[in-house]
Amino acid sequence: MLDIEPGSPRSADEGLAAPELAAEIADENSPSFSALKDDLTALVEDARTYAAAEIAFQKTRAGLVGKKAGLALVFLVLALVLLNLALIALAVGAVIALAPLVTIWGAIAIVVGVLLIGVVLLVIAAASQGSALGAMFGSGDDA
Repeated sequence: MLDIEPGSPRSADEGLAAPELAAEIADENSPSFSALKDDLTALVEDARTYAAAEIAFQKTRAGLVGKKAGLALVFLVLALVLLNLALIALAVGAVIALAPLVTIWGAIAIVVGVLLIGVVLLVIAAASQGSALGAMFGSGDDA
């Protein structure tokens, strides 16, 4: 054996490593190596399973968000339609003047009041859908 490092020369009895240890490290079929290989294989499979489950969860959550956002949009559109009808009723009521039952302004006030109550109810419904949408992205502490 050649000694290329400076220092005291090694004797012939001194080896770099125990031959048994080197043989065990080189043997890929040893129990410790196969157990490590099995553990790493299980870890990779668990990681794949977790990734697939996370992707499925995010797809489901995105679908629910889309449905809630759609409902909120429908409620807001209905609220705007009713608001538009309230303004039309105000204009038509002012022109036609439903005087037989109540005064002109009384009839207009009743029609506009009922439509505005509908607008308020639809806006409240849209806000509840929006809060449900926000809860989907919350920390999950609130139940």
